[in-house]
Amino acid sequence: MLLRIEDHDRTRCRPEYETALREDLAWLGFAADSELPRQSDRGARYAEVLTMLESRGLVYACDCSRKDIAAESGDVFNEETRYSGRCRTHRVDPASTPARRVVMEPGVERFVDLALGAQSQAPAEQCGDFLIRDRLGNWTYQFAVVVDDMDQGVNLVVRGEDLLASTGRQIRLARMLGRTAPPAFLHHALIRKPGGAKLSKSDGDTGVRELRAAGISAADVIALATAS
Repeated sequence: MLLRIEDHDRTRCRPEYETALREDLAWLGFAADSELPRQSDRGARYAEVLTMLESRGLVYACDCSRKDIAAESGDVFNEETRYSGRCRTHRVDPASTPARRVVMEPGVERFVDLALGAQSQAPAEQCGDFLIRDRLGNWTYQFAVVVDDMDQGVNLVVRGEDLLASTGRQIRLARMLGRTAPPAFLHHALIRKPGGAKLSKSDGDTGVRELRAAGISAADVIALATAS
C-alpha cells in the first residue's frame, strides 16, 4: 500500500494533520516510507501535464464561480453539479484566471468494480468538463490523483462508495494522458452513524486518535475494522 499525502488544496491542509496521520498509522503498526510522495511537491509535474493537454486543445480557462454554475443549473451547487461548458465557447482569456477545465466529450466509460460489479458512467452527462485547477491556483483532487496514480504505478484503488461517481471521469482522463490500462477499483460501503449520515471528522465523530485515548488497543481497532 502507498501512503500519499494528498495536500493539493493548500487552503485546507495543515502540517499538524500529516503529523497526526503518521502517528495514528504508527500506533496501528503501519510503517510509512521514509520519503512520502506529497502532492504539494508535484506542482511542476502537474504543470507539465497541463501544458501537454493545452497543446492538444483539451483544456480551457474558466472564470465561472460556483454561484454562476448553480444559477445556470437551477439547483444548489455541489460537487456533482454538471458544468454546462459555458467557458468552452466563450473563450476566457487564460491570463485572467488560473482555473482550467478539461474537455469531456460524450461517451460511456465501463468498468467492473471489485465490490459493486459492472458499472457504466457518462462523464459528459454527469459532471461535464471538470476543473483540474481552481480559481486559487490549486490543483484539484480529480486531476492530481490521476497523474499520481499513473506516475506511481498504482494498480488498485480502494476507497469509499461516495467516490464511485468520480471513477469514469478519472479513467477517461487517465486515457487522455496515455494510460492504456486503468487501475482496478473497489468502492466499499461507508461507516455510518445510526441516523444514516457518514462519519466525519468535521462533525467531531470518533476517529482512531479518540479510540486510542479511550484505552482501546491497536489490535482491537484492527480487529473491529476487519470484522466489519
